[in-house]
Amino acid sequence: MKAVRFHEYGDPTVLRYEDVERPVPGAGQVLIRVAATSFNGVDGNIRAGFMQGPIPVTLPHTPGIDVSGSVAALGEGVTGFATGDRVIGFLPMTADGAAAEYVVAPADILAPAPITVPPADAAALPTVGLTAWQALFDHAKLTAGQRILINGAGGAVGGYAVQLAKNAGAYVIGVTGPQSGAPGADEVVDKAAVTTAVDVVLNLAPIDPARLAALLDLIVDGGVLVNTTVWMPAPSDEKRGVRGIDLFVRSDAAQLSHLVALADSGELSVDVARRVPLAELPAVHAQAAAGSLHGKTVIVASPAVASPAVASSEGEN
Repeated sequence: MKAVRFHEYGDPTVLRYEDVERPVPGAGQVLIRVAATSFNGVDGNIRAGFMQGPIPVTLPHTPGIDVSGSVAALGEGVTGFATGDRVIGFLPMTADGAAAEYVVAPADILAPAPITVPPADAAALPTVGLTAWQALFDHAKLTAGQRILINGAGGAVGGYAVQLAKNAGAYVIGVTGPQSGAPGADEVVDKAAVTTAVDVVLNLAPIDPARLAALLDLIVDGGVLVNTTVWMPAPSDEKRGVRGIDLFVRSDAAQLSHLVALADSGELSVDVARRVPLAELPAVHAQAAAGSLHGKTVIVASPAVASPAVASSEGEN
């Protein structure tokens, strides 16, 4: 089978499109015929060697932590799935990923794929959708009537966070750059114009530590700041009971199934900016490294599935 791998850490030129052996599912695993994966910023950080401490991988390594595809074979002891079932999942970051024609995955991290979303596009949902869900509800405990400020609302996680927060009955203030939008937010403001008090701040953007600390001043007593830029710890204000939480997204099949149900009911839009064939993944990494990758990009295992770019409101990753 074909896969994209890197045999050493480095810039995007270390990625190779090459022939590799098809993996075999072990006990508790599923072999997936990949429809697509997607590009996430962490893929580039792993490839560059920046994540060797928290996310150690074995070289050569296949990137791609999102997967959408169909079940090709079942390992020993797997129940609940059958050959041909369409599935999606957020793969273990330390294992080989889905930038390949086939990948093995633990059965317990998989969810049925949405039926209203094309198979390749469904790869845009797992990692960023779970990040948004866990930030809002596992950590911020967002409830109806609360006010939330989402810094980086124009990005991929931000797009889902805006939708999910609005669905939960919150008042959403989206902070974006000059070239981004935040469809669905109650307010969209420039980063320099934020003055409104809120119950929750969700920071999705790599900002200066002083700016991150300044966001605490917008949060009411007893509120919370959830931060996804984990290399910059979330600040707290203990005197006012404002908690700072660093989010490390985790795979959760039940939560992913819920997100799929929201997509199939029309309550959650899965937006894709571009679809590219697997062989072009190195170019996607290069564009991301140069800061020129905009919108959610899915990487299609079969070139026949790739199609022209479509408009998207999402930002990078």
